[in-house]
Amino acid sequence: MPTASYAIPEKKGDVKNYITDYAGIQPKVEIWDTDKYMRFMPDALMRIRDRFGPELKILHDVHHRLTPREAAESARAVEPVGLYWLEDPAPADDQQALRMLRHHSTVPVAIGEVFNSIWDCNRLIEEELIDFIRVAVIYAGGITHVRRIVDLAELHHVKTGFHGAPSHSPISMAAHHHLNAWAPNFGVQEYLVLGTPECDALFPSEHRMENGMVHVSDAPGLGIDFDEKEAERYSYQPGSHPVVRLEDGTMWNY
Repeated sequence: MPTASYAIPEKKGDVKNYITDYAGIQPKVEIWDTDKYMRFMPDALMRIRDRFGPELKILHDVHHRLTPREAAESARAVEPVGLYWLEDPAPADDQQALRMLRHHSTVPVAIGEVFNSIWDCNRLIEEELIDFIRVAVIYAGGITHVRRIVDLAELHHVKTGFHGAPSHSPISMAAHHHLNAWAPNFGVQEYLVLGTPECDALFPSEHRMENGMVHVSDAPGLGIDFDEKEAERYSYQPGSHPVVRLEDGTMWNY
């Protein structure tokens, strides 16, 4: 069984104790400062725009770390950049939160990678408080349920921008490829699943990425397989997302 170990505090009051499992995995701690972030980002994004010109599509992810008022202020500050989208500017589970941002800025908003059903995002879509819906097929009820979300979004000028983190696997991405080929309101697909030789051997498929475009296989089903014999070559390696804290040690949104 996994064992847990505790770091001994270096001095009285030291709260930097970590619980570790398996091979001593310790989550990385990241420090977040909202004021510094809001002062830094407008200029940083504008430098990217100035260097690469107006044709480059710039996407920026805030990771739910701002309050509604802070999100509205930040969106106004980065408006001259001409972002393709501002992602997760406020906590996603508060469907009321984006109204303030919408009243103060025209920056396109993308949100939804933590949503599990149409009921998590129906108000955001119907009131057109977002511009891109970021659900993932493996989290939001599968292909049939995600089609319902996409249909609703299309009625309200909301485009797709499905979540595509590496943890979703090529099987999830294959489902997204088929949905994207069907969706009349397709926007963009996040694609972080690397086509390494190891990955291609585990998940044989004729889906392919060329020059930023996915060519969807017409093979049966999702057009992808999983080689169980190949998978036996690998062992599970535990890992962890970072733990985010404010400078005073308070836990914050990852």
